Amino acid sequence: MLIDLQHINFGFDNDHILKDVSLMINEGERIGFIGSNGAGKTTLLKIIIGEHKGYDGEIVKKGNLKIGYLEQNSAFDSNENVFDEMRAVFKDVLDGIEKLSVLENLISKTEYNSTEYKTLTQKYENLRKFIDANDGYQVDVKIKTVLNGMGFENMYLQTINTMSGGEKTRLKLCKLLLERPELLILDEPTNHLDIKTLFWLEDYLSAFKGAILIVSHDRYFLDRLVTKIVELENKTVVSYKGNYSKYKILKAERVALQEKEYLKQQEEIAKLEDYVAKNIVRATTAKSAQSRVKKLDSMDLLDKPFVPESSPVFKFEYEYTPYENVLSVKNFKLRAGEKKLINDVNFDVLRSNKIAICGDNGTGKSTLIKSIISGDHPEIKLGRFVKIAYYDQENANLNEENAVLYEFWSRFSGLSQTEARKRLSRARLTQEDMDKAVKQLSGGERAKLALAIFESEKGNFLILDEPTNHLDLLARESLEKALKEFDGTLLFVSHDRYFIEQISNGIIELKTNKLTQYTCNYDEYIELSKKQETQTIKHEKTKNTDNNYYRSKEERAKEVQQKQRIKKIEEDISNFENREQDILNQMCLPEIATNYQKLKVLTDELESVKKKLDDLYKEYENYI
Repeated sequence: MLIDLQHINFGFDNDHILKDVSLMINEGERIGFIGSNGAGKTTLLKIIIGEHKGYDGEIVKKGNLKIGYLEQNSAFDSNENVFDEMRAVFKDVLDGIEKLSVLENLISKTEYNSTEYKTLTQKYENLRKFIDANDGYQVDVKIKTVLNGMGFENMYLQTINTMSGGEKTRLKLCKLLLERPELLILDEPTNHLDIKTLFWLEDYLSAFKGAILIVSHDRYFLDRLVTKIVELENKTVVSYKGNYSKYKILKAERVALQEKEYLKQQEEIAKLEDYVAKNIVRATTAKSAQSRVKKLDSMDLLDKPFVPESSPVFKFEYEYTPYENVLSVKNFKLRAGEKKLINDVNFDVLRSNKIAICGDNGTGKSTLIKSIISGDHPEIKLGRFVKIAYYDQENANLNEENAVLYEFWSRFSGLSQTEARKRLSRARLTQEDMDKAVKQLSGGERAKLALAIFESEKGNFLILDEPTNHLDLLARESLEKALKEFDGTLLFVSHDRYFIEQISNGIIELKTNKLTQYTCNYDEYIELSKKQETQTIKHEKTKNTDNNYYRSKEERAKEVQQKQRIKKIEEDISNFENREQDILNQMCLPEIATNYQKLKVLTDELESVKKKLDDLYKEYENYI
């Protein structure tokens, strides 16, 4: 057990945010923590890490529990560069390696078998065990593995305070991964990550040895990673074994059973009360009526099942059907300002296609969409009777100062005020929200307003840029349902792989200076991508082999010599590393540690071995 929350209550003036919350987190558990926006998930996380006080109940924690916590949009201020900041995680072990060399020098100069000599050799042994236990000589390898996986391979020397907010949050996650806490708490860790990085992070966390508590709206991420779902609903938590897909089944079964048992008890109560009302005053039946009164009094009444806030309802319709060819892009040069992204963009979108645009961050997905809707490029042609409706991930087309109702109604003045309110209400904006200024809305509320506007534009060609940003799980699933039922044409950018999998029947992939169109669903695309990557690696190896045939005899001979030298260096490094470890082991033996002359010989040899290893490493780096 790492943490045990027992009957936690938290709130103000009897207005509870959390009520009777009990939750245990055990070693190695993988927990997905879900709930609607505003349900109190972040509040509970801050209680767990000790940031929020003033709660009722009890929290029992394992002694000296090390917790790592990633907040959404986590602030990370540092004047260090990326690599040095990551190395700071391993300061103790790196300092230990430096101290080891100092101790070796001191031992060689200390009188054999003196008190100081014994103290130094004991310190040396303890320090060496500490370094080995923390894999101290692999620090830089660990750092590079995490930084490269999280997309920082070309940013080692960049100063952190010059980075964007999203990059800082990703970097904070890198630091937490390297710190390897016993409990890793991640609040929306998949924000700011492209699909390639998401897959890497899932693989890394799958091998993580500590416990993980993840708040996420990324259902694909939850399905691949967690083994338990904890849902915060109606101010308390309920746990379900399994991943997100399993949770959906188990919750539906639980709710159905609760409703059945509640209705059954209500029917029984009604019958008992009816019998009592009819028979309590009759002498012949009063006794039996009294027995039913006692039964009613002793009955353990079930609470009425909680009815959650209903999810938004979207329905996408259009007024007229376009021709078969909805969009044609021929020989288009995709640019971001002066920067060339892709020199030759060619693809077509046919009626009823539902195409997801995928690619790493910075490959030009949003730029491509904006180029299509701008109408400024002759290489991009829309088909006849095509009407575009566009959803912008930043909701930048909303007027911040307008009231919500006016912002919507002013765009569709043909609607009555009643109909305008009805459409906003379907998106789950309340009557109270109608009179708010747009700038007062939360991210989720802004997204719902933008989707209500988007829906009402009645486009037959829907173009969406990250439509699930800021939406909770219920809203995402409602949007998915509406887009799956829509029989028009879709082109969308999304990092939500579950969303892509549910909706798309085609993929456009953007890579550096290349666009590829796939006529398949998302799962098939992932499999094809893996096969193509494997084939590319094989092709490069074959190509390199074939190129040898065309090289001169001298060039081929030189390459053979280099390969032989690399092999010899690798063998020498292995031998010297083994000898280094052997010397260290000998120095710790009691019969050696008490013999100054033998220890001096071993210390001198150790320094010589390290010098040779340094020379071999430098030479090896010149070849690789």
